Amino acid sequence: MAAPAFADTGDTAWILTATALVLFMTLPGLALFYGGLVQGKNLLSVLAQCLAIACLMSLLWVVAGYSIAFGGEGAFWGGFGKAFLAGIGPDAVVGTIPESVFVMFQMAFAVITPALIVGAYAERVNFAAVLAFSGLWMLLVYAPVAHWVWGGGWLAAMGVTDFAGGLVVHATAGVSSLVFVLMMGKRGVFPAELRPPHNPAFVMLGASMLWVGWFGFNAGSALGANAAAGQAMLVTHISAATAALVWMAIEWLKFGKPTLVGIATGTIAGLATITPAAGSVGPAGALVIGTMASLICYAAVVYIRGRLKIDDSLDVFAVHGVGGILGTLSVPVLAGFGPMAPGLGGMSFAEKAVAQLTGVVSVCVYSVLVSAIILLAIRQVVRLRVSPDDEANGLDTATHGESATGHG
Repeated sequence: MAAPAFADTGDTAWILTATALVLFMTLPGLALFYGGLVQGKNLLSVLAQCLAIACLMSLLWVVAGYSIAFGGEGAFWGGFGKAFLAGIGPDAVVGTIPESVFVMFQMAFAVITPALIVGAYAERVNFAAVLAFSGLWMLLVYAPVAHWVWGGGWLAAMGVTDFAGGLVVHATAGVSSLVFVLMMGKRGVFPAELRPPHNPAFVMLGASMLWVGWFGFNAGSALGANAAAGQAMLVTHISAATAALVWMAIEWLKFGKPTLVGIATGTIAGLATITPAAGSVGPAGALVIGTMASLICYAAVVYIRGRLKIDDSLDVFAVHGVGGILGTLSVPVLAGFGPMAPGLGGMSFAEKAVAQLTGVVSVCVYSVLVSAIILLAIRQVVRLRVSPDDEANGLDTATHGESATGHG
């Protein structure tokens, strides 16, 4: 006989903890990471953007985001049946956890994903445009894609594997970042007069908080206190550590000095790249993914910023977009590699490869098109960027009337 649905206390306790860890990634982890990378005169603007996005996404997730992502069984759209969390009683469960906990866990993902895009338009964006874009983008890009992959939509039916957000989080945010910066334009000082990060210590502290929080992000995505969670945590840590060392080695060989910012950036590349594969690879696969993450994401940074002269301020696409796509496409290749590797779950290599490639192409194309439409609409109402004078003076004083340092 089938066992009745119930909330397991151990699973519930772990997902409550994981939820707090994922929110900790945005507040304060991502805020500090990005804040340290910008000029001092723009530090508070980045912190304000991350904090305001976290608050706005939380409310919009309850109003409609959760329902669009997880409220129905359509192939492309979850509908509004659970808008304002309608029909979710105190006894409702998802798997072995209360649905209220599942709502909150997924909300933390909906918070950090648009916040990742902050790094692309930093130091020149209009704050009103940030709020308008982030809200519409979460509802029209993030939530539908989450439904496709995690909510029983068409990509899930095809067998696409995205354990914790290589497609849903990193690919969507990464390619949308490119659209935003291409439509908004470069900073006035790009690339000749760009200053180095004003506070590498903040960058390291933020990256460390992201690393710890990522255990909730990836291991929490097992949705239980189980072996899958343990394995996801293990491979996440291995990938991050490997990528940090590889990025450090690249800089050391190329410039003669291993920078703190470089080590931290490599860490984030390794974490983003393992995210979709955290439930599919073993420790050996994680070593490969961590190595590839830094080699390929570093090359992407050089190509996008140096060759193409695209002003993605903090390399959101090169690190998160490229990393998420790379990790997603690595699943068929590495799922059976080395001890503890879970395998492909009954699919052939060709079937899984086609599914993963279909997921990457469809999610990226959809994100680009809808992001462009959202920005075109917003541009009719508010300016995407501040005036040249405000940009030169810094967004802290120009937008928020506050100053963290008193100098740039």
